[in-house]
Amino acid sequence: MKRTKVNEMKVIFDSKSENESLARYICAAFCAVFDPTVEALADVKCTVSEAVTNCVVHAYKDTVGKIYMTLKAYNDSSVSISIRDKGCGIEDTKQAREPLFTTDLAGERSGMGFPIMESLSERFSLKSKPGVGTQVSMSFKLDKNTKG
Repeated sequence: MKRTKVNEMKVIFDSKSENESLARYICAAFCAVFDPTVEALADVKCTVSEAVTNCVVHAYKDTVGKIYMTLKAYNDSSVSISIRDKGCGIEDTKQAREPLFTTDLAGERSGMGFPIMESLSERFSLKSKPGVGTQVSMSFKLDKNTKG
């Protein structure tokens, strides 16, 4: 069976912490068509929350910018999610993916956002350019036969 896109949604919202829950709810509703397990849906919501939090805390720091979220559903019960900002960007993406690395040394950040996103998604990519922004892309298999 050839993999084809069956649905797509694009959402743009402000980089405010209260929109983290909005992003989780949107993703959960979008994924509901596949009747995912509780565990699989929790993984999607957690990764989205981490990605949006990075935009709020790091990309735009003390300002408010736009977060661009694209969701795509496929006929093989998979979903891809892209979260992009036009913030400050990341100097060294390899270093940023290392557990416990954070640029927010004065805050309460654990430096586990990217490692969590990578471990919970089936596929993960991070693209960034300083001064231009960052894009995180993740894929998830949501059929009932896939262990959570």
